[in-house]
Amino acid sequence: MEKWLSEKLHRELGQFLRIDRVIHRETSKLQELLIFENSKLGRVLAIDGVIQTTEADEFIYHEMLAHVPIFAHGRARRVLVIGGGDGGMIEEVLKHRTVEKVVMVEIDQRVLTLCQKYFTKLSLGAFDDPRLELIIGNGAEYVASTCYNFDVIIVDSPDPIGPGADLFSETFYFNCRRCLGPNGVLVTQSGVPFVQMEELRNSASRLSQHFMDVAFYRASIPTFLWGRHGFRVGKRYPCI
Repeated sequence: MEKWLSEKLHRELGQFLRIDRVIHRETSKLQELLIFENSKLGRVLAIDGVIQTTEADEFIYHEMLAHVPIFAHGRARRVLVIGGGDGGMIEEVLKHRTVEKVVMVEIDQRVLTLCQKYFTKLSLGAFDDPRLELIIGNGAEYVASTCYNFDVIIVDSPDPIGPGADLFSETFYFNCRRCLGPNGVLVTQSGVPFVQMEELRNSASRLSQHFMDVAFYRASIPTFLWGRHGFRVGKRYPCI
């Protein structure tokens, strides 16, 4: 009998992915983790029943979230990545020769451990790059307490539920601005506007209270329900 993952992030809508082979399943201290194979998508990571990444289309999400803010800044040397435990984000960031230091803050050690074992095609050795500093901890707490300044902050967060909810608050955006140097850039994923418009409006309103030039861009990512995924970007005021 065929097995399927039924994703029900939205009450009104859902999608099904066939599970050809379960590679790993466990419940960490924070969330339920499932890694499986699908003949069309390759290896798939689901957290709490919601698709996070697949080998087939991860490059779209990671390239759009990493390269846009780094090129927008122009001379990014220090980059903070919040989340991104699968390693795809840091792999893209570390392609930039101007980048001298990447700090990655991931809340769940098990996500890191499993992805380094089962998703090596995403990270391509990025976890061994000497420019990377890896921190296991809460990203919201990190930006509230760190004394470092960054040129770019990339928030590779899940949806605003569970451990990721704090990464959509006004306090979090305020603390991100505090951590950015002059002309620093913050970028966050913002879900699919067609089904998450209210979340997008709320977070954009909070972001605009602390950043200038708040903007929005999109990319087509097939395995995120309804495809057209959104990203928000804000630029820090030069003299604040």
